[in-house]
Amino acid sequence: MQRTINRQQIRALGGFEFLAKQAVEGFITGMHKSPFHGFSVEFAEHRLYNKGESTKHIDWKLYARTDKLFIKRYEEETNLRCQLVIDASSSMYFPSKEQWNKINFSAHAAAALAYLFRK
Repeated sequence: MQRTINRQQIRALGGFEFLAKQAVEGFITGMHKSPFHGFSVEFAEHRLYNKGESTKHIDWKLYARTDKLFIKRYEEETNLRCQLVIDASSSMYFPSKEQWNKINFSAHAAAALAYLFRK
């Protein structure tokens, strides 16, 4: 039984991409949606303008259609922090240590996810 992942198996993952389904927090920009609102290229929403706010991000085209002032908000992209944890209790070695079992599957799945997270 094979205990390691070879380069061919890693290269087979080359076309995969992993994106977060939930918003993540962080300081470095990246491919993951963030709960922070910035002014990047990814449009998030319009919200009503409040007096005293900067007029820099007012959507003037929407104002022309509605006669109400709206601010354009954008989603900022940030890095994703992740920890992969594998249960190494004795039940993970069932049916035996020589056969394909839960611990081997978990190790291969974690290695594949770690590879995808690096992209």
